Amino acid sequence: MTSFRHDFHPTSLREYDIRGIVGQTLSAEDTFAIGRAFGTIVARNGGSHVVTGRDGRLSSPMLEAALIEGLMASGMKVTSVGCGPTPMLYYGLYHFGADGAAMITGSHNPPNYNGCKMMLGKKPFFGTQIQDLGRMAATGDVVTPDQPGSQTSVDLRQDYMHRMLKDYDGGERKLKVVWDPGNGSGAEITRMMVKHLPGEHIVINGEIDGNFPNHHPDPTVLKNLEQMIAQVHEHGADLGIAFDGDADRIGIVDNEGVMFFGDQLLVVLARDVLRDHPGATIIADVKASQLLFDEVAKAGGQPLMWKTGHSLIKAKMAETGAPLAGEMSGHVFFADKWYGFDDAPYSAIRLLGIVARMTGKLSDVRHAFPVLLNTPELRFNCPDERKFDVVAEVKARLAAEGAKVNDVDGVRVLSDDGWWLLRASNTQAVLVARAEASTEAGLERLKAQIAAQVVASGLTAPDFSGENAGH
Repeated sequence: MTSFRHDFHPTSLREYDIRGIVGQTLSAEDTFAIGRAFGTIVARNGGSHVVTGRDGRLSSPMLEAALIEGLMASGMKVTSVGCGPTPMLYYGLYHFGADGAAMITGSHNPPNYNGCKMMLGKKPFFGTQIQDLGRMAATGDVVTPDQPGSQTSVDLRQDYMHRMLKDYDGGERKLKVVWDPGNGSGAEITRMMVKHLPGEHIVINGEIDGNFPNHHPDPTVLKNLEQMIAQVHEHGADLGIAFDGDADRIGIVDNEGVMFFGDQLLVVLARDVLRDHPGATIIADVKASQLLFDEVAKAGGQPLMWKTGHSLIKAKMAETGAPLAGEMSGHVFFADKWYGFDDAPYSAIRLLGIVARMTGKLSDVRHAFPVLLNTPELRFNCPDERKFDVVAEVKARLAAEGAKVNDVDGVRVLSDDGWWLLRASNTQAVLVARAEASTEAGLERLKAQIAAQVVASGLTAPDFSGENAGH
């Protein structure tokens, strides 16, 4: 057998996945190498069975085929679930009792991007594990199996859909719902699901199309929800539900066509989960509003602020036994009746159950929230080799001032005006800042504090000229 060695493009090995521009920084040779090294890791872990899947991008069939070849070259039995949502692949891991999973997906990135997300056993595969995979490929540190692996293909959509529908608890009340899977890999499962749900369901952009012809598949950006909002108004719908490109993130608008932010959605879900799990821990990332943590406590839960990143949140959920977690980015994780992974179609079914049981409208919930003013998430350039040092410098200065700081992920500073956050991105050469206050004057003071700290570390202050988001 010829010796195997492969070097990845230096930008492609990320914190949570492997990602690149197809034909430039990511190729079929790369996904073969991922399969060859990941299969080796599974084998050395005592496993032999890996489930694979792919999203609807034009490059995904080619990349998944190469991934499977690499896995089989490591002796793996491979079960491909084909094209569908990333959470359907995660479901397949449990359904088949497999030892690992690998999904070809570019998530919400532009059409020319693609990548690979992995799970080892029932746990996310990320951070140093991805760097180790790169090292193994570069040095040829792979197993030589006694015999090559095998491949089978299974259509898992019916199983996945019916398992999700089992947890719908809204009774027979007929809601009117607009769905926008954004031409992503959750489009077919959406069309299948709505046939089994009570009510009237309008699905737009319901064909899988890797060109994403109608809008960019990121449901946390208001511009990408404009079509759905127009349909909610036109049909007098109770709510609108959107998914990202691989359907592991969800975006919501209420009956008035107003967007629910990720933390506001989590308040609605948490109140419901806490009825059956009083006193339970509910996890959210450091970018979430203080509103969320306060409302979880009011509902009898234990709010836990944790690091941003779906892999980090999943790991913390497993550690704490939390039945629910979420991120501002629209990742929602149920572990009360579900499996603890981020799943937008499943989260949609649980939300529909809650809305169907409401006496009022979803907008009533939003109107009852205290009005807070937030900056959008501000991202500004900072060299990779400098970004964590800058955060450390800011933390040291704040400690000297006696500020109230949560340092679980960067620095989140609490003051009488509200709070502000500065953290280093795990995936880009940027710092991320955010602030929230109850008054305009308070928000201006918080923004000035961020700017002063950034300038004190020798960087240019972030541009705060974008409009504030009422929240």
